[in-house]
Amino acid sequence: MTIHKASHPLSRQTVRVGGENFILEDWWDKVSGGISWMFCDGNFACLNYAIHSATLHTPIDDEVVYGKINGLGYIVHVSEIEAS
Repeated sequence: MTIHKASHPLSRQTVRVGGENFILEDWWDKVSGGISWMFCDGNFACLNYAIHSATLHTPIDDEVVYGKINGLGYIVHVSEIEAS
């Protein structure tokens, strides 16, 4: 069971995160099969986000999306998506 019932409103769109183009796929839990990023057992995107979120002090919740920057997968908190 996923945490978010509907897809993220910006899914399959390119947005800006940290000054980079981020191709937003969808909520992390929808992409991962329903699990929280906090319980994804060694997945690089989750580990990277854990370090990243601690550094930036983003909220510790499941309001995170998965996408790609230059072909590499990342999780980012929705608060990091830059306004267009």
